[in-house]
Amino acid sequence: MSELYIGLMSGTSLDGVDGVLADFSSRPLRVLAHANAPFSPQLTRELLALNSAGDNELHRSALAANALVQVYARVVADLLAKSGTAISQVSAIGAHGQTVRHRPQSFDGTGYSLQLNNPALLAELAGIDVVADFRGRDVAAGGQGAPLVPAFHQAVFGRRGETVAALNIGGIANLTVLGPALADDVLGFDCGPGNALIDAWCLRHRGQAFDDNGAWAATGKVSSEFLTTLLREPYFSLAAPKSTGRDLFNADWLAARLEGFESLAPVDVQASLTELTASTCAASLQRYGSGAKTLIVCGGGAFNGHLMRRLQVLVPGVQVEASHLHGLPPLQVEAAAFAWLARQAVLRQTASLGKVTGAKGARILGAIYPGFTD
Repeated sequence: MSELYIGLMSGTSLDGVDGVLADFSSRPLRVLAHANAPFSPQLTRELLALNSAGDNELHRSALAANALVQVYARVVADLLAKSGTAISQVSAIGAHGQTVRHRPQSFDGTGYSLQLNNPALLAELAGIDVVADFRGRDVAAGGQGAPLVPAFHQAVFGRRGETVAALNIGGIANLTVLGPALADDVLGFDCGPGNALIDAWCLRHRGQAFDDNGAWAATGKVSSEFLTTLLREPYFSLAAPKSTGRDLFNADWLAARLEGFESLAPVDVQASLTELTASTCAASLQRYGSGAKTLIVCGGGAFNGHLMRRLQVLVPGVQVEASHLHGLPPLQVEAAAFAWLARQAVLRQTASLGKVTGAKGARILGAIYPGFTD
């Protein structure tokens, strides 16, 4: 069986799709190609809108899933072309889908985590087996279904005899703490908002999709009173395991907390939102990552220099480093994780960690859609 797998990730930042072609024939894994494709403004707006209740949701969700898969298929084709790899050489594609609702353990005790996707269409377009629906089995087993990447972080970043922390800052920030014993010594959870609020505020007031290098936030002043209001959110004090998403941290959440702070300059709100991300990530590390000397940062937040500097200040004694210094560039980590998750499913090996998600135990994650070539 080929050890080549493709991983595709479109996260809560809603900025597009990252994909990698990964070779697992040696350790550590080798990324043979990386490709990215942005979402059209129309698709971004629709995916964001589908995070909230609206008119004709079933129809719109189905069409949005089809449009998303068209982007996935372009990324797959790009990866194959860049690497000179034939379809027949790839064992499977891991395609996470786009999370639009995340309410595990809610309502009936089981709840759900919903990712828009059409893996059957992707299998048809790509001609390669597709592994999808990674969260469903963990939720069915009583878990949060998230975060999914800690087991992968353990495989690529873990160091025997040393505590290491990995922080992914996408739309939502999630922390993994890898203990010195490695096996079964992993904790992971969502800290809170990563880039979601920062990006949304920047788009609203600057017309830019993100705050490049955190330059705008760096010119503002953090409002300690506003930051205190933000930090009163009960989610931050919940014990792990826990997970969250745009269901909670969205424009309405921010608007409610801005009441009474209308006189704050937009740049100072941006500075405060950036400090919220930095401070909640730092507090999570201090609460659960005692003994960690290194914090490996991946995701889009690793390119926000102001945010990275604030993290370093808030976690004295811990070296804050972008993940490229540890073998994987920041925008490749999550995509590589889904290549790894696809491989685990194909080999019928567990990929979830009950200690991370709160599930009854480790489970094999994902459903396989066979590829087809005429």
